[in-house]
Amino acid sequence: MGPQYIAIEGNIGAGKTTLATQLAARLNGRLVLEGFEDNNFLPKFYADPQRYALPLELSFLADRYKQLSNFVAQPDLFGQLVVADYLFIKSKLFARITLDESEFELYQRLFEVMDLHLPQPDVLIYLQAPTPLLQQHIRERGRSYEQEIKDEYLDRVRSMYETYLQGVELPVLLVDTAKTDFLKQPDELERLLGLLNTGLTPGKHVF
Repeated sequence: MGPQYIAIEGNIGAGKTTLATQLAARLNGRLVLEGFEDNNFLPKFYADPQRYALPLELSFLADRYKQLSNFVAQPDLFGQLVVADYLFIKSKLFARITLDESEFELYQRLFEVMDLHLPQPDVLIYLQAPTPLLQQHIRERGRSYEQEIKDEYLDRVRSMYETYLQGVELPVLLVDTAKTDFLKQPDELERLLGLLNTGLTPGKHVF
């Protein structure tokens, strides 16, 4: 039996939403996309990170928890799988980068209470991408508040994910997006679907 809950993660501009949309369509699944466009703190954070880091992270925490509670924690009577373009722990990982020690200590306490009520995905697909490719994608999608993101910040995000993946107990499928473009290579999407149906064991698997 294939997975019932697939999560996709990766750096800013790695292609998470695009792949999640493709998989949900092919698998007739419920698509869960992060609602960052409605977050009024995001452009403010990029303009003044120190001032807006805490309200940004708290707002993302609340929004992600509410969304995943509605779509993932509630069983589907028809057994329809879920494809999400983020993990809930993403909230904690980014907060570790953006918040100071005292803010993060408070944040972590809130996160741990919420995390207890959410299931883990059956499979995590992690999209790897070099910084120049991420910057290209960021330019192409044209969100004004993202255009000043520095390479150094993307490198910190990559390092954060790499550290997290070292200890993860989920089946993780690593995809090099510098070599694989699922939109332009439909045969690669078919291969991905085939791998998902094989019942991946916990640990890292290279696509």
